[in-house]
Amino acid sequence: MHDLHSHSNYSDGQFLSRMVRAAERAGLDGIGFTDHCNVSSLTSAKDARAMFGFNLDQTYERRRHAINHLRAESEIEIYDAVEMDYDTRDEAGIRAFLSEADFDYTIGSVHYVMETNVQVASAFEDNSLDERKNIVDRYFDQLVALIDSELFDIAAHVDLLERTPPLRGLATETHYRRVANAFANSRTVPEINVGRTLSDEIIHPRSTFFEILREYNVPFTIGSDSHRPNDVTARADVLKDVLSEYDIDPVLPCNQEK
Repeated sequence: MHDLHSHSNYSDGQFLSRMVRAAERAGLDGIGFTDHCNVSSLTSAKDARAMFGFNLDQTYERRRHAINHLRAESEIEIYDAVEMDYDTRDEAGIRAFLSEADFDYTIGSVHYVMETNVQVASAFEDNSLDERKNIVDRYFDQLVALIDSELFDIAAHVDLLERTPPLRGLATETHYRRVANAFANSRTVPEINVGRTLSDEIIHPRSTFFEILREYNVPFTIGSDSHRPNDVTARADVLKDVLSEYDIDPVLPCNQEK
């Protein structure tokens, strides 16, 4: 069992060594560090970089040195990877950076629509139903473009909108089938991701979307999206239960298959 989505102190998580020790205690076979990164010139992305320090494009070599040190000490696989913010306007910059950095694998995420973070509920609470539906449409447009771009091995939390109460439940079967068809024709695969809000524990993709992806014979990777050592253990147990319940054999990114 390889947890392919976690974060360290190189973005918004805790120290690499603590996260690796937690993965060992959880009985994982491998853990991938996919710290947040964007290389965008968009105002919202530049603001996020400044506010949260998501500068892996500047620090990945330093993190790689630390990962190599931990690999020498640990018996589990430790992957050197990245979670990139995706916007269609950034494709050239993303492609150039990923080619230069040569990560073990790459995760792409849609976090922003119309330069607004879709996880910030307050940004949508005063919107009309039509305005919120438009946000949902645009989110899935970006997600399909991410998949079609072939820039990434994995697409993260593909129904991220479900974490945001004003947007929750507005996605339709048409949205889901469009995404499932894109995955069926791409090397990019979705993940089963354990996501949390302040009041909810959410497993992505949620049931209807999950069943449609399975109908299209789309494979999955798994990721805890952990930011703290305690997350690794607790979420690994949840992921194990999901894999057992649905008899899923998760895949590794193609360049990491054993």
